[in-house]
Amino acid sequence: MKQLMTLFISVMLASVCSSLSFAEAPTIPKSVMDISKENTYPNPSQNLPYLQPSELTKELIKTSNVPIENPVLIKMLNESSITPSPTAIGYRAAIYLGRWALNYESEETTVNWEYQKINTNFFDNRGGKSPVQISYKQEAQKRVKGGLTARISDHKDVKKLMLMKAAKKSKMPLAFETIVGFGTKKNQVYNIPPKKMGYLYAYVPAVNEKGKVTYGEVYLMLKGSKKQIVVKNVTQQGIGAWIPVQDRASFHFLITNQPR
Repeated sequence: MKQLMTLFISVMLASVCSSLSFAEAPTIPKSVMDISKENTYPNPSQNLPYLQPSELTKELIKTSNVPIENPVLIKMLNESSITPSPTAIGYRAAIYLGRWALNYESEETTVNWEYQKINTNFFDNRGGKSPVQISYKQEAQKRVKGGLTARISDHKDVKKLMLMKAAKKSKMPLAFETIVGFGTKKNQVYNIPPKKMGYLYAYVPAVNEKGKVTYGEVYLMLKGSKKQIVVKNVTQQGIGAWIPVQDRASFHFLITNQPR
């Protein structure tokens, strides 16, 4: 009986640990290609570097009752200087730093590989007697935008937090706006047999990020030589976002008898 109970507990623990583990980066289909070198429009990199907290900021963040990840707040704390006197007996102060989006917890990260169609290349070979090859060529410049799925306060900070988490989980270059320039090409060829029509569609993929943002009123509390951050009136709000994948294109080739 003990052996059965031990086995049952082991299985349950393994199941719990598996459910808590981070999801792996999505597998990129073969139809998705890197066009960063071919793109005639040079997209600026949107990778947000991790802002290294100063020693003072690290000390303050450790005292907070809510995790702080907002790079704007961390930058403000980095630029602060606090030197309370150890002899200031009875000295107290509470400095209100404002209401902030403190952190974002990612709950689901998925990819729509055909988020938005950006181009169609076409050839009618119905009158032909031999196969014809076509390849991708961007016929017009296309701008693809993402965004939050709902209105939310401090949306600029929230977008930064979501972008950092989504990029880390997906391991892909992400940006809330990406452009594919006119004349962008790819050498991959697609064969259209005789008596057929061929359509080559190009799409920009996008990550669908879902999770929740934690807000709170941030106070810097000083008492003698001690200093700490206290967060009050903590709230959470669910939010989603579409974040395009930068300099990537997904291709879908279709052979048909009739015009589409």
